[in-house]
Amino acid sequence: MSIQNLEPKVIWKNFYALTQIPRPSKHEGKVIEYLYNWGVSHGFETIKDDTGNIIIRVPATPGMENRKGVILQGHMDMVPQKTSDSPHDFLKDPINAYVDGEWVTADRTTLGADNGIGVALGLAAAEEPSVKHGPLELLVTYDEETGMTGANCLKPGVLKGDILLNLDSEEEGELCVGCAGGLDVSASFKYHKYNTPEGMEALRFTVSGLQGGHSGMDISLYRANANKVVARILLPLLEDYGVRVVFFRGGSLRNAIPFEATAEILVPADKYDAARALILSIFETIKTEFQDSDPSARLDIEDHVPVQPKFIQGKSMLRAVKAIIAAPSGVIRMSQSMPGLTETSINLAIVRTQQGKITIHSLMRSAVDTSKDYLAQRVRCLFELAGAEEITFKGGYSGWTPKLDTPINKVCMEQFQKVYGYPMKVMATHGGLECAIMGAKYPNWEMVSIGPTIKYPHSPDEKVHVASVARTWDYLKAVLANIPEK
Repeated sequence: MSIQNLEPKVIWKNFYALTQIPRPSKHEGKVIEYLYNWGVSHGFETIKDDTGNIIIRVPATPGMENRKGVILQGHMDMVPQKTSDSPHDFLKDPINAYVDGEWVTADRTTLGADNGIGVALGLAAAEEPSVKHGPLELLVTYDEETGMTGANCLKPGVLKGDILLNLDSEEEGELCVGCAGGLDVSASFKYHKYNTPEGMEALRFTVSGLQGGHSGMDISLYRANANKVVARILLPLLEDYGVRVVFFRGGSLRNAIPFEATAEILVPADKYDAARALILSIFETIKTEFQDSDPSARLDIEDHVPVQPKFIQGKSMLRAVKAIIAAPSGVIRMSQSMPGLTETSINLAIVRTQQGKITIHSLMRSAVDTSKDYLAQRVRCLFELAGAEEITFKGGYSGWTPKLDTPINKVCMEQFQKVYGYPMKVMATHGGLECAIMGAKYPNWEMVSIGPTIKYPHSPDEKVHVASVARTWDYLKAVLANIPEK
């Protein structure tokens, strides 16, 4: 069955259209054009700002003109992750989305339900005649996933609404009223390259099959980090086997737990078999440690690959590998006020060896700014002690502080009880939401976030639950019909 034939069709046709448009972060030109033309073709006032954000203004339905204005908000970009055997080109190819039982997923790539489903819900609310609503504005932001660029560049005073309904949550039945702040850190070790000595053999090994996932939503699942796994394998090889490293490459996105990493090494010929056996032994030990969270972990070894003429300076490589092993990655502290919620975490996301530098990128998150600052201090001290020549912090933003007693919270709770028959869960997320940034520019807004159930965002296993999309649609319509008067 094509996803276009799923119900409600008004949502799935819009989502299908988005899957046909390449839209990885920072490459959203085609989807910006599509959304702008969509608004104009429907007769709505449509604005494209200097950054690429799209704002579509939808008049109130008859009799609803005196309601508070609502902004339905999502982001247009998607995370471009794929398995190693996928030929997909995220800059050219449509997403091959298909129905798999109760879910919609994609063929070996991210699906883009984060946040294509949220955008599709907003478009559906705007065009469906049966939906009762006051004045609406659809805000579709640019480049959320790699820097929240659209939210950061949104100008105060452009939007007229009083209530922000963010449609980027990923668990049906939860009303999100707060989120973590974030901070990026990069540490670099400089290196020289040396000529490969005689008597060396080369092999390349790849750790893959890890579940990966969203570095905020899934960090508390304690999944294996591919960069850490490769570093654990490399350390004894460097220290005891005379191994040299040609390259180390792992992870691809700052906000995704790395599920794959590769290293190419040079091994003295007389130690080749022993080194190869050690690689297998260490990996099997690590696989056993993570057998519950990452049962599909896999190690692939390419034997006797062509010997490269140069390798990375051993001293620099060893310092970097030790730093990767020692660096924090995962949950740092759980919330004391909201049980089950991660308060502070860090994801060691990307490792690259190129242009004379071994660079390590991590993303920190915390609902408490002082905890985030302390974690940044810890990381800085660790990399300084390890001898990193460059340590930089950027992209910092504060969290969204929960407010539990707003009128929109009451509407959302009441309508959920009526639609579902049981109470809604009020929570905060450890993921980063644009609400935190935009709310600072529009302090008068009441803000909440909702959405259908999405599993494994930011990974090739991403999927969205079909029935939860339909129920979320019914719920959204009920909320819009009951927005308070001005």
